[in-house]
Amino acid sequence: MTKPLRIGGASGFWGDAPHATQQLLRTPGLDFLVYDYLAEITMSIMARARLKDPQKGYAVDFVSDVMAQNLTRIAEAGVKVLSNAGGVNPSACAEALRVMSAELGLGLKIAVVEGDDLMPRVAEFADRTEMFSGAPMPIEDKIASINAYIGAGPIVAALQAGADIVITGRCVDSALTLAACMYYFGWQHEQYDLLAAGSLAGHLLECGPQSTGGNFTDWEMAGDIALIGYPVAEISADGAAVLTKPEGTTGCVTPASICEQMLYEIGDPQSYMLPDVICDLSNVKLKQTDPDRVRVTGAKGRAPTGQLKVSVTWADGYRAGLTFLINGRDARQKAKVFAQAGLDRARAVLQQLGAPDYRDVSLEAFGGRPGDGDYEEISFKAAVKHDDPRAVGLFLRELTGAALATPPGMHIFTGGGRPKPSPVVALFSFLVPETILTYRVAVDGKDIPYNSPPVAPQNPAPVRANIPKPTEQSVSDWAERPLEDLAWARSGDKGDKANVGVIARNPAYLPYIWSALTEDTLSAVFADFLSGSVERYYLPGTHAMNIVLNEVLGGGGVASLRNDAQGKSFAQILLATPVKVPAGLIANSEQGDF
Repeated sequence: MTKPLRIGGASGFWGDAPHATQQLLRTPGLDFLVYDYLAEITMSIMARARLKDPQKGYAVDFVSDVMAQNLTRIAEAGVKVLSNAGGVNPSACAEALRVMSAELGLGLKIAVVEGDDLMPRVAEFADRTEMFSGAPMPIEDKIASINAYIGAGPIVAALQAGADIVITGRCVDSALTLAACMYYFGWQHEQYDLLAAGSLAGHLLECGPQSTGGNFTDWEMAGDIALIGYPVAEISADGAAVLTKPEGTTGCVTPASICEQMLYEIGDPQSYMLPDVICDLSNVKLKQTDPDRVRVTGAKGRAPTGQLKVSVTWADGYRAGLTFLINGRDARQKAKVFAQAGLDRARAVLQQLGAPDYRDVSLEAFGGRPGDGDYEEISFKAAVKHDDPRAVGLFLRELTGAALATPPGMHIFTGGGRPKPSPVVALFSFLVPETILTYRVAVDGKDIPYNSPPVAPQNPAPVRANIPKPTEQSVSDWAERPLEDLAWARSGDKGDKANVGVIARNPAYLPYIWSALTEDTLSAVFADFLSGSVERYYLPGTHAMNIVLNEVLGGGGVASLRNDAQGKSFAQILLATPVKVPAGLIANSEQGDF
């Protein structure tokens, strides 16, 4: 194929804007639409839905809203659709689409990929320990879902069998795009550099407009985000890709916006492990070729480990909390007094009943001026976790009951009534050899033979870490600047880890950023959150660094009581950190190339 492959990223999570499909269908020559819907909490929600109704357990709005409005246009344009909207019930999702296609007279071939759901085999894994914490496997009756992250292979098989739409369960987000590339260009499983390039393109598409100015440090450049464009990747047979967006949309596609997304949640950039390939993104190059067009090259790959990550979601008690506003003198102290009063009352009742104390308590203040006794306005969150929902409800009752005794200035928006206890969904991860999976690939109900490439389970070979050159020590005239003057940054979560990518605005700044953001400095910046270690990685290709903060999210996701359980605010915290640079460095180098 000499014509570039054009793929639109139409969904980054379950709940993304439904208008993205119509927008992307305006792209000339579009070949594929990919839709990512799944996260660990999503799998748990879908598992509960399937328990109530065997025909549910997938992203129903993918069918009822997105496809219902666009399927005829998709068929007319000859665009293929790949999606993990199948959740824990991909067959039901595919069948709903098959019925819709028939009713519209479209005759589309709809495929389903199964094999990721290991719930029927849960007893086989009773002796597993959590791959990060070493905790034992949860008891079986608490487990809601157990799914392996599968790769591109079975999706490619479905496309080769003539599928127009492929529905999967828990596949890796980027595998949807990689599968399209392998099918379109005929890439083979052992062409690891090409697989790394296709996976990177998928990684840049999987979060929708986060590549096109959404969540960008220089957010003002995105313009009116109501009209922001969703990303399009134009991929060549040699793996080079151009990221862009549809004409007539807002947002911005720049090396910085693309690099922020590239670093998002990847951990070690020299060993980003996926089912099909281990990616090395440390020497990727990003070049602005035209307005809103960035060329991406330089991804490298090596053989995969032959192991798949398995994620278990399980019921780990209950949680609830209350967020309120308070103003006036010493607002922070007043809020703490009120929250502590509710907590003390609830604990007294638990003690009288002989019930255990709360497993976790979180009290967080936001806004105001810490330490300033003058007038301030803050919001305050108080939350607890307990094995018994009645104990959680008790805290809410006692906290609310103390409202008339609180110091002055508290106010709450009461649009939805008192909060209620909700289940805590915890995550448990471990590895399995891919060879233990039994895949089923079917097109319109007809099974298609598929065997995954034979890769013996192995641990990845260590690679020599990149380290930037040291800063000049002979400088006599230094200046302090906030990190945001020197860099862009974005953060996100992986379980109980937070990933903060930092990209120097000019290559000359990176050595000073690296010297300033030491493990000790980072531990101090995030001291209010961090329980584990800090890791730093250097990417010379994009004069960037990736920071991994371990055990920093209070368990992460719904298991956490933190207001920011996904580390989304961490980059903003870090960007205020002072960095010492030679006086005049910024003025003398701010026009440098990305």
